[in-house]
Amino acid sequence: MEEKNTPPLGEKPPEAGRAARSARIIRSLFSSDERPETLRGLKGAWLVMSCFGALCVLLALLFALFWGVIGACVFAALAAAIFLASNFWFRERVTSPILGLSDTARHIADGSYGTLAERLRNDEIGALTDAINDMSVKIGKADRVQNEFISSVSHELRTPLTAITGWSETLLYDDALQGDSRRGIEIISREAGRLTGMVEELLEFTRMRDGRFTLNLEQVDVAALLEEVCFTYSELLRHDGIELKYTPPSGELPFVTGDPRRLKQVVLNILDNASKYGRGGRSIEVGAARQGEYVRISVRDHGPGIAKEDLPHVKERFYKGRGKERGSGIGLAVCDEIVTRHSGKLIVDNAPAGGALITVLLPIETQ
Repeated sequence: MEEKNTPPLGEKPPEAGRAARSARIIRSLFSSDERPETLRGLKGAWLVMSCFGALCVLLALLFALFWGVIGACVFAALAAAIFLASNFWFRERVTSPILGLSDTARHIADGSYGTLAERLRNDEIGALTDAINDMSVKIGKADRVQNEFISSVSHELRTPLTAITGWSETLLYDDALQGDSRRGIEIISREAGRLTGMVEELLEFTRMRDGRFTLNLEQVDVAALLEEVCFTYSELLRHDGIELKYTPPSGELPFVTGDPRRLKQVVLNILDNASKYGRGGRSIEVGAARQGEYVRISVRDHGPGIAKEDLPHVKERFYKGRGKERGSGIGLAVCDEIVTRHSGKLIVDNAPAGGALITVLLPIETQ
């Protein structure tokens, strides 16, 4: 009687072990959890498709050289189909999601902090989506903390600054105060006023960031507004040795739809910047005219102008440039926000003959 060579109890036959290993290898290729690191995600899928395409090309060459034209054509067609399918797959799984993430990143860069992108798949693009979303959330939190801090500090500063300004102005009415004492009180009053203006700019900025900024729209006569502002501000500038030259428009300017108080704030901020940074020029020119579908307001000083490296950034909040003068760094940022909410444009440049040139374009109301 022939004896069978049976394995000991608990051990699998060699054939069964080999079959199990083969099944495990095949299963690992289709299971993302058991797949080797090099074959996981997008890089693994791209590697597999590239290998299959290269194998088909190689077989097509071998058939063409040794075995027959028909087989070569079949494998060449299969290789072409694989490469076309891989390009379509790459566009759908890689290019399109990256373009969507680029749009989200642009929104975040434009100030829409907290914007989240949709996570489509559990791959490298999904990991990049999670990283961008995490960055957006953290930037949003940091921005809120910054705005809350600015608002809180600004409110706390208003009360002591009001007291300092009030008492310094009261002391100036005392005729017994003379010499260095009077000069010191004048400096205190002037610096307290400057700090008060900076605090108001900071509060205005936080109101814009928090969505508490509103416009009361009505028909605005830009020519009359400019004439009033220049008449009021020219006397203040004269004390600093600066001449304000206002050139009325040659013809009648059309009205624009806007908030007169906010537009006046824009012009005053621009004039304040011109007097601060263009002090060496001793004159500021203001004009208005119609430019296509816009009413153009221009303010030019005769100072040193704005450095080329600063021009792209002067409208950014808290950017102070390389000049000697120092302020809050948000005056032009507030102006740009107000003009943008009027559907207009704020253009900062240097005049061809020297000095800074600020242009405000306000759209004319369509009847």
